[in-house]
Amino acid sequence: MSRRRRLALVSVGVLLGLVGSAAAHGAGLASAPDRGSDIPTWLFLLTGGGVIGASFLLASFVTDRSFMRQLHRSRGRWSPSAETAIRRLGGAAGVVGLAFVLVVGFVGPREALYNAAVLVVWAGWWSGYAMTTYLVGNSWPLINPWRALAGILPSLDRPYPERFGAWPGVVGLLALVWLEVVSPVADQPRFLASVVVGYTVLTLAGAMVFGPGTWFETVDPIARVFRYFGRVAPLHYDGGLRLRLPGAGLDEIRLASDRSEVGFVVAILWVTTYDGLVATPPWRRFAVTVVEAGVPAHLLYPVSLLVGYGVFLGVFRVATTYSKRHARTYRPVDELARRFAPPLLAIAAGYHLAHFLGYFVELSPALFGALAAPLAPPDPVAVVLPSWFTGVEIGFVILGHLLAIWAAHAAAYDVFPGKLQAIRSQYAITLAMVGYTMLSLWIVTQPYATPPYVS
Repeated sequence: MSRRRRLALVSVGVLLGLVGSAAAHGAGLASAPDRGSDIPTWLFLLTGGGVIGASFLLASFVTDRSFMRQLHRSRGRWSPSAETAIRRLGGAAGVVGLAFVLVVGFVGPREALYNAAVLVVWAGWWSGYAMTTYLVGNSWPLINPWRALAGILPSLDRPYPERFGAWPGVVGLLALVWLEVVSPVADQPRFLASVVVGYTVLTLAGAMVFGPGTWFETVDPIARVFRYFGRVAPLHYDGGLRLRLPGAGLDEIRLASDRSEVGFVVAILWVTTYDGLVATPPWRRFAVTVVEAGVPAHLLYPVSLLVGYGVFLGVFRVATTYSKRHARTYRPVDELARRFAPPLLAIAAGYHLAHFLGYFVELSPALFGALAAPLAPPDPVAVVLPSWFTGVEIGFVILGHLLAIWAAHAAAYDVFPGKLQAIRSQYAITLAMVGYTMLSLWIVTQPYATPPYVS
């Protein structure tokens, strides 16, 4: 190992060590114990922002172009085995899982923590399974129950309007998160099962009109989220199973090919942040103040969701505009946005892991108990997490942001011929990432507070 490479790895270790003892709160979807931070918030946020800023210097000056290429192209290749059989078994397992959720949701216990459907969807699928898509690889195309069902239904194969792009997926993702926040979908099994039925009807109808390939590759928000998260993972399938360094897939040109796909990447980052933001005491105080001032309560969450998304999208747009200016390039802003948006997925994955890992661990005993006896489950048992676990959550946030910095620099080195030009292009992008970092770190330092004015 060269001296320069050893220096890079040691520097990363030092940066991670700076935040190893931090303690904060990681909220779940429905409820979580209060685990606040013992560190002053201002010091905590400055430390986190400083780590990301320092990582910019590390990626810019310690790592040279050849080292960056080697990091992102060192991949082994695994041969696929019995692909057809695996797809059929995976699809069948997904359909069985979907049927299980519907049956238990409608006829099982009415209490959320006793009902296996609620636990499977939130603790098992959206928490546990979603983590595997960026920690291991995206297996959703193999087990997607809606795609398996769409494959046996007739299709009209109508042409999909290209002008729509990924925007319907953005709308769908925002709508799903809004529904999760304002409705009892996480607390009432019958309502959850009804929502799943509605989603199934809409998804299968869309797949029948436009064809399963077009629908699940372009429109369906769940399939797109998992596919994008899979770009962060070390395993990837493209005719064969490939092993690569985490985040290497974020440097591929085809990942965000137009404005709508850039918008979807930013939407993934925003909805993960929003889900945690609305469960903080400052949000609760803000919401109560705004409603008491005369704003209708039913408008509070959809308007804040859309405004926040617009702010996140605007911040990234401004960052790419200044990236063009600092790099002194004739490349259009849209091209830079398409290249520098995918690294944001590493931030989203790191925050998702910090946000949901504790929730998954806490509810795992209840999940397994309900699965063993779905119609007559035992009393739910929860794991009590140790105090040091919050430091692990913060570490995941920082790791996600560090990975994003490295991926953005790899993209810059690929776009620009000169090293200095590539570094300059990252000034504003890194500043935007620092802003996203400090917001997410601030959220995880807050104790859980039940969002007001929700069902």
